[in-house]
Amino acid sequence: MLCLSAEGVLPKVDCAIFADTGWEPKAVYDHLDRLEREVAEPAGIPIFRVSAGNIRNDALDPDHRFASMPILNQDGRAGMTRRQCTGEYKIRPIKRRVRELLGYPHPLRVPKGIFVEQWVGISTDEFHRAKDSDVKYMRNRHPLITNMDWSRADCIRYLSGLGLADTPKSSCLGCPFHGNAQWRHIRDTSPSEWADVVEFDAAIRAGNARANATGNRLLGQAFLHRSRVPLGQAPIDHVTAAEWAALQAETDAGGAVLEELEQGVENGCSPWACRGSEVEPVQDDFGLVS
Repeated sequence: MLCLSAEGVLPKVDCAIFADTGWEPKAVYDHLDRLEREVAEPAGIPIFRVSAGNIRNDALDPDHRFASMPILNQDGRAGMTRRQCTGEYKIRPIKRRVRELLGYPHPLRVPKGIFVEQWVGISTDEFHRAKDSDVKYMRNRHPLITNMDWSRADCIRYLSGLGLADTPKSSCLGCPFHGNAQWRHIRDTSPSEWADVVEFDAAIRAGNARANATGNRLLGQAFLHRSRVPLGQAPIDHVTAAEWAALQAETDAGGAVLEELEQGVENGCSPWACRGSEVEPVQDDFGLVS
């Protein structure tokens, strides 16, 4: 959407906002720097980077209030803890900056009729993820659907034509919604980041540090991988059904769609597009249902 706005295909936006959880892959930060340098600045579009802290550090700090990550736990049955991280580390800091841009920082009340139009990048094959904002001073729009009628494959082709085919997926390094392809990508391309997530996986075995410090210990054990075994031992070389399906679709999108489809788009945590703490049956690669 930023590129389309910069090129004049879509109306020019006043700014873009990137909510930084503090634990994105280095490739994401490098890509953001490139977008800012090559696309946003020449078009006169500022990119504001906002943050509520470092989600990795907060999870391991017994003195820090922590918004729950959707880690997988095993306490006699397969389950998943609540997901609060999107609201805490993405939506809340974006709202804070929007209020500042409007001239009504918290705790000032935003007057009726004062609002921003916020674009959310949902494509036609994910229309069910398009959501309204929960506050009146932000009105969500979905131009990839309403203006462009673009699917994910259309977006990939467009980015490829701009020389941005290597656009990485923005998500926390240790997000439990990673598919096997993304875990393999981290392991095979960035040994230091792989060591980081393996270490974090081991550190949260008993749940987040704050909960343990206050006596709210997790029942069972916590893991990042859906197999519910330590990440360093997890069967990430197993090709999942979603990955096989993506292989079949690969030729239709020029080969660029494979990794994206396997990375758990349905369960992603984009602001105003995640499923929050919804719980629904999910069958994993080993026949387990959580």
